[in-house]
Amino acid sequence: MSRAAGRRHSRGGVPSLVILPAAIGGGVLLLPLLALLARIDWAAIPATLVAPDTASALGLSLGTALSATAVCLLLGIPLAVVLSRASGATATILRALVTLPLVLPPLVGGLALLSLLGRGGLLGDALAEAGIRIPFTTAAVIIAQVFVSLPFLVISVEGALRGIPAVYAEAASTLGANPNTALLRITLPLAAPGLLAGTILCFTRALGEFGATALFAGNAAGTTRTVPMAIYTAFNGAGVAQDTALALALILVVVAIVALVLLRGGSGSAAGWERRRR
Repeated sequence: MSRAAGRRHSRGGVPSLVILPAAIGGGVLLLPLLALLARIDWAAIPATLVAPDTASALGLSLGTALSATAVCLLLGIPLAVVLSRASGATATILRALVTLPLVLPPLVGGLALLSLLGRGGLLGDALAEAGIRIPFTTAAVIIAQVFVSLPFLVISVEGALRGIPAVYAEAASTLGANPNTALLRITLPLAAPGLLAGTILCFTRALGEFGATALFAGNAAGTTRTVPMAIYTAFNGAGVAQDTALALALILVVVAIVALVLLRGGSGSAAGWERRRR
C-alpha cells in the first residue's frame, strides 16, 4: 500500500465513540442560528432594511468598521513586520501584548480605553483642555473597533511573513534593493494571502464589536449605535424594534458566512500558488 493510500485509509473511518458528541457539538453550534432564522419575518425583510433605524445603524457600522480596518492596516502591517523579525523573549513578549485584547473581556477593553482617553484618564484631561472629547463619539466607536480587531490582522500577517523564505529578501539585497524596497516589492506581495485573510477577519470583528463600544462609546442613535448596539437595545425595551434587530442580526450572520467563504477561497488560492511556486 502506498503512503498516500495509507493516509487515506487511516482517515477514512470515523470512530463510533465520537459520533454522538460530534452531533451534539454540531447542534450546539447550529441550532441557535436555525432558531434565529425561524424567528425572522422574511416577507418584511426588504421594508425593514430600508427603514430609517436600520439604515442608520447599518450605515454607521459599515462606516466605522471600514475606518477601523483602514487604521488597522496602517498600524498593523508595520507591527506585524516588527513581530516577524523578532525572536526569543522579545518575540514572546510582543506577541503576548498584541494578542492580549483577544483574551480580555470586551468590557475590560472599554474600561481600559476610558482610563486612557476618558475624563480623569491618562490622556483624557489633556485632550479635554485642548478641546478634544473622544468618549461617546463616533471616533470612540472606531477606536474601540481598532482595539479589538487589530490583533486579528497582526497575527495573520505575521504568520504569512514568517512563512516567506529569507532567501527572497537576501536575493533582493544582493541586487541592490534597500530594506524598504524589499519589503514593499518582495515581502508584502508574497504575504498577500495572509494580508487578505487578516483584513477580512479585522473587518468582520470590527463590524460585530459590542462590549468595548458599549462602555467607551455608548449607544446614541446616529452617533454610536452600531448594529450590535441596536440589537442589544431592541431586546431591552429601547432603540429599534425587535423585527429590525432580527434583520440586523441576519446581516451580521450573512457577513460572517461570506467572510468564511472568502477566507476558505483565499487559503485555497494560497495553497495552489505555493504548489506552483515549488
